[in-house]
Amino acid sequence: MANTTVLLREDIETLGGRGEIVKVRAGYARNFLLPQGLASLATKGNIKQIELERAALLKKAAQERATAELQADQMSGLSLEFIRKAGETGTLFGSVTSMDIADALAAKGYEIDRRRVNLRDAIKETGDYTVGVKLHREVVLNVPVIVRGEGEPEEVAVAAPAAPAAEASTGAVEEVVEEASDETED
Repeated sequence: MANTTVLLREDIETLGGRGEIVKVRAGYARNFLLPQGLASLATKGNIKQIELERAALLKKAAQERATAELQADQMSGLSLEFIRKAGETGTLFGSVTSMDIADALAAKGYEIDRRRVNLRDAIKETGDYTVGVKLHREVVLNVPVIVRGEGEPEEVAVAAPAAPAAEASTGAVEEVVEEASDETED
């Protein structure tokens, strides 16, 4: 198999960080990395150019990290809630995916790429989850995700006040029954 040495221009989770020289399959470099601008061929000229740009790259990386940390502070109190159709056992008819989470974040004003949402498998049951959102390679924000079934009570405390109302209506029925029985005795 033919390998090619490339110089990474962007951070790629499975390969390495920006500015690293790595060996990859020739087809991967030719068909994906080079056309996307994620890497360039590791020639002596390109390596010298990257060395000259290294100070600017370090400054840019520090600025990106600071921006990501600021965004993480803004998003720290954020939680997402999804209401989906579910069976009696809490199994969803469908699932909550990283795309759903990215769309919910976009609806709240945070543009996050779905590939930055760390969700190994789609959420297929109701419950409370914590999902990591990678804002920067060193900044990961844990976002609470609550998945509820349709018609499921939001909180137990909300359902509790409904019980006295039911008792009051039962008491009113008992009074009507007593009045009716009194009238029949007369």
